[in-house]
Amino acid sequence: MRKIFTLATLILCLALTATAWAESSVTRIKDIAKVQGVRSNQLMGYGLVVGLPGTGDSDDTWQMIQSTVSLLRNFGITVNSADLDSDNVAAVMVTATLPPFVREGDTIDVVVSSMGDADSIQGGVLLQTPLRAANGDVYAVAQGSVSTGGFVAGRGNNRAQRNFPTAGSIPNGAIVERTLEDDLGRNGQISLSLGSADFTTAARITNAINAAYGNVAHAANPGRIDINIPGYYRSNVVQFVASIEDLPVVPDNIAKVVVNERTGTIVMGGNVSVDECAITQGGLSIRINRTESASQAAPYSYGTSMVVQNTEINARDERSSSVVLPATTSVSDVIGALNAVGASPRDCISILQAMKAAGAIHAVLEII
Repeated sequence: MRKIFTLATLILCLALTATAWAESSVTRIKDIAKVQGVRSNQLMGYGLVVGLPGTGDSDDTWQMIQSTVSLLRNFGITVNSADLDSDNVAAVMVTATLPPFVREGDTIDVVVSSMGDADSIQGGVLLQTPLRAANGDVYAVAQGSVSTGGFVAGRGNNRAQRNFPTAGSIPNGAIVERTLEDDLGRNGQISLSLGSADFTTAARITNAINAAYGNVAHAANPGRIDINIPGYYRSNVVQFVASIEDLPVVPDNIAKVVVNERTGTIVMGGNVSVDECAITQGGLSIRINRTESASQAAPYSYGTSMVVQNTEINARDERSSSVVLPATTSVSDVIGALNAVGASPRDCISILQAMKAAGAIHAVLEII
């Protein structure tokens, strides 16, 4: 049976590498590296959302009961937890990301998520909640009206829900109370961290920086480059970093073929090289059919009729397609060779695996 060739996934591969048949294209240092120390920090806190229309936590949520009693006690109100029946309060966790270089008084967004059995926190108000970092210090305080972008209506089986009403956000809901120390370039040195550690790329970035500013850069390892700030830039580190980020460089990438077996997607890098090899596509097809018939006894005999199973075996050796793939460094030749074999996307995956096992393809084969 003739095979229908459907290599839509390899067309995607060709499109991705059409402009990258050279090893790599020129890019900015900013796009492949970042300055160490310029990072965000995660904050987290525990709080209460009040003002809910009966959709808060039930009496079985002990953390909400204890928190409410403690809150009221701080305001001089004594309440017995056994007498507290408040389903318009929900215990929540509040999370936020503290961007780099924020100052006291700046505002950041927060995410509020129910941690009890509340049905919805829509329309609730988050009470003042300290947000702590991993070291336990408070860096921001959150408070405000919660926006969920969803709702829940009805009860039991007659209930309609949209999105997730038990999680919401408060835009600009936290005020920064403490500034992180800005030590960028304080000791006369900055470091660049590569997004993907590579010896060749680190060496090229170092050479590009030294060509522009003298012998100021040194690659400590494949993932980090230490740079001494020139004296005339000591008072303007931001301008120095901006000028470095704009320097052009040609990154080096390892040859890689990424295969997604679930979707049949194949993506190849432009620097995949192939040795001479032969590919054969085809196989033996065997079909076995069983039919039943009745076997009648001869007249005037003592025999009985019985059912007989007839087996028919058909074997067919399909005509295989063969192609010799010459040694090449072009992805288009690889695609053309697979096209000539008449392989489907699933067949291409098997062919690539066999080529890798045979040592004919010089690339990392990654299956996801």
